[in-house]
Amino acid sequence: MANQTLLNNYRLLGCSGLRVSPLTLGTMTFGSDWGWGADDAEAKRIFDAYVDRGGNFIDTAVNYTNGASERILGGFIKEKRERIILATKFTMARDAQNINSGGNHRLNLVRSVETSLRQLDTDRIDLLYLHSWDFTTTPDEVMRSLDALVQSGKILYVGICNTPAWRVAQMQTLADLRGWSPFVALQIGYSLVERTVEHELMPMAQAMGLGVLPWSPLGGGILTGKYSRADLSSENEANVSATRKGVIASSGHLNEHALAIADVVGEIAEELHASRSQVALAWTLQHPAVVSPVMGARTLEQAEDNFGALDVTFTADQLKRLDLASAIAPIFPENFIGRPMAQQLIFGKNTVAVRR
Repeated sequence: MANQTLLNNYRLLGCSGLRVSPLTLGTMTFGSDWGWGADDAEAKRIFDAYVDRGGNFIDTAVNYTNGASERILGGFIKEKRERIILATKFTMARDAQNINSGGNHRLNLVRSVETSLRQLDTDRIDLLYLHSWDFTTTPDEVMRSLDALVQSGKILYVGICNTPAWRVAQMQTLADLRGWSPFVALQIGYSLVERTVEHELMPMAQAMGLGVLPWSPLGGGILTGKYSRADLSSENEANVSATRKGVIASSGHLNEHALAIADVVGEIAEELHASRSQVALAWTLQHPAVVSPVMGARTLEQAEDNFGALDVTFTADQLKRLDLASAIAPIFPENFIGRPMAQQLIFGKNTVAVRR
């Protein structure tokens, strides 16, 4: 892959003509309402550093830091609105006491968009994600409702997060058949400690025109060297701990295997004279489906370090070591079809060049 050195080395987002930066600025850390985010002043420094370097793709959600993220961001973007591709999300409940303030249904979708427009103090949302599949709303209701909002001009493009591949494919096909607005972006957890999305979600995205935006590309901080073997004991406390460590432990990723992967990241970071965060972020950009990893930062120093991921170039040996350390076992049907006997039954004694 060619070396990416600038945030203004823009890429197309999925099947759209929208041009976005190769790193997305995530703003779940804007606001201290959840106990660990950046205050307004530090958030402004992070925002300015990103935009001043040519960054144009900013990610938030209606519920991040109880709405503070959108409100803070709304003040920052006012003078630069036309330069910013603004993405937000709906699904998560805005009122824990109101059953209809969460979910993928039309009522919550419309109310969430109205709330985001107010909080962001803007006339449109450039990219609206469905934040998570709720396993209750029908695909027809979701896609029809999203298209109606596109037709109204309140949102311009649609994306989806945290949803099974078969469901995304069904919804994308439905949009194609009905002439509704298709998904152009897929935001999913993807990192050296979370590669299971390579089984179904990544190939689906490539086949169906969705640009992939990995969230938590640093593995919740595990790949930065933030945690050690001494922290493994916190896994037992994950269900009751509201700390950042407890949240990561509850994800199941804070384990011996993940720390072994982090060790390899550290070795390669030393070889490249780069930070561990830069190596972890740069690795996600090697996948052809990935458009723009979502980087989050609580300090300006963290943000500027993350920008340096665009200067990282791996050797073939370094990529191989990272791949071996983090490799995932194949699942059915790949683990059946990929066997020599099955391949011989399909292709005989011949070989076929496969297009990826």
